[in-house]
Amino acid sequence: MTTFSPHPAPLAGPRLMRQVWADLTFVHWAVDPDRVAHLLPRGTVPDELGGATYVGLIPFRMQQAGFGRGPAIPYLGDFAETNVRLYSVDGQGRHGVVFRSLETSRLVAAVGARLAFATPYTWARMRIDRRDDVVDYTTRRRWPGPRGAGGRLTARIGDRITDPSELDLFLTARFGLHTRWAGQTLWIPNHHEPWPLRQADLLHLDDSLVAAAGLPGLVDVAPASVLHADPVRTVFGLPQRVRT
Repeated sequence: MTTFSPHPAPLAGPRLMRQVWADLTFVHWAVDPDRVAHLLPRGTVPDELGGATYVGLIPFRMQQAGFGRGPAIPYLGDFAETNVRLYSVDGQGRHGVVFRSLETSRLVAAVGARLAFATPYTWARMRIDRRDDVVDYTTRRRWPGPRGAGGRLTARIGDRITDPSELDLFLTARFGLHTRWAGQTLWIPNHHEPWPLRQADLLHLDDSLVAAAGLPGLVDVAPASVLHADPVRTVFGLPQRVRT
């Protein structure tokens, strides 16, 4: 019996944004919660499983991004992205993610997201190549610093996971994010169908994004989990204030 459900609660209220996430690979390391507690927004604490929390490095392809129920934004709605994220829970029991950085190949998207939601988007040169069951991601940061942060990640995609483990769900069944904006901590809800997860093997990793996000030395050890996911269509709701 797992604590986390792969099925999100219904999304109440207006839809803010929608997008498709594709070619997505999750790479995670287990860490002591005290190591990341100071990196989380006020009103949240590290979310734990078995006494540990996790740091994720997650590259993927954003597709068909658009506002509300309107059409996808041409050109700007399709780009590569890589994020470094932590796992949070607030006083209302909402389990989410906290982004330490989000690399994107679209400068306008990076600037817009920083202004609108204070999410730490950065502008980078990125590339995703997939051949059969092997997917290769490369990224190099342009702005802001540290300029040149990035690296390369290569994974082999395996079989579908029909019965996700408790750890699989803890790392992926997250239906919102916490962020700090204008002196307030916000919860931004997210809704999508259950992740179509797959097993994956990490073939190559050369990364400096995790260190740039405040966690040096972490990628020098073997990750605790490597997963891949088939595409999902997702919708974001309006931000809500977190009581602090």
